[in-house]
Amino acid sequence: MHFVLHKAKKRLQAIILRVSDWAIFIGLVLIGGLGSSYYMLSAGSSLTTRTIGPWSTWKHEGRSDADPYTRAHFARTGTLNLTTEVANTYLTNQDSNGAFLHSSCEYSISGKQLDAQWWSITAMNDRGQLIANPSKRYTFTSDTVAISPDGTFTVTLARDARPGNWLPTAGAGRLALSLTLLESESAIAGDAEGEATPISLPEIKQVACR
Repeated sequence: MHFVLHKAKKRLQAIILRVSDWAIFIGLVLIGGLGSSYYMLSAGSSLTTRTIGPWSTWKHEGRSDADPYTRAHFARTGTLNLTTEVANTYLTNQDSNGAFLHSSCEYSISGKQLDAQWWSITAMNDRGQLIANPSKRYTFTSDTVAISPDGTFTVTLARDARPGNWLPTAGAGRLALSLTLLESESAIAGDAEGEATPISLPEIKQVACR
């Protein structure tokens, strides 16, 4: 009798171990699947997004023939942006060295006149909201930014007032930037393989932190 009970106990332990292994395997599959899906919806991949320096854009944003991941991404964020047939919107929350943007630091956003009929650079918090400030400065556009004689420009992100093109960051904490190019031939038009032609976007350099 004791032998029979011992044998049954061993068999039960083997079954429990096997079920546990399967449960762990299924759990890992589910976690991996959900994690990869979340990443694809949030950050995209080389198939759905395009990255230039710290800037990233969704290739088929606003298009009627957009892929499922692009559609799901904008449905989740609740934004309604212009189609890439008309404009490109680039976003970043990092500087050109890969460090996250933060209002405790000062940054210079520098570049040359962008190849677009119209463009804008906007500072936001990490929730995509405009940063409230007494100066009511939220964005610079190709119509309002001060351009140097050599065709370059510099926009400064800082808490306190700076000369020239200054965007206040107040005490927003984590920051994000939006760069919109309207009717940009080099950004929108594709070559024979469907890839967009090269385009130069502004550099974001950290000046100082406190």
